[in-house]
Amino acid sequence: MAWEDLFWEIDKEIKEEGLQKEFDNQLKKMRTQDKHKYLDTRARWEYAKIKVIKNNNNDKTNMEVI
Repeated sequence: MAWEDLFWEIDKEIKEEGLQKEFDNQLKKMRTQDKHKYLDTRARWEYAKIKVIKNNNNDKTNMEVI
């Protein structure tokens, strides 16, 4: 998959889930963390996408339990 395609797919998925703000905040947070300091943009976007979608799914699950 080309880099542009990956970024487009991630952007589309994040917007469809309504998680743009969370995604942007996650990327911003990662800029200051040593473990993410040397990742390329592609790896950062993939990690941030997985993290915010996972957190969103956990939040939905927790709300269903209540």
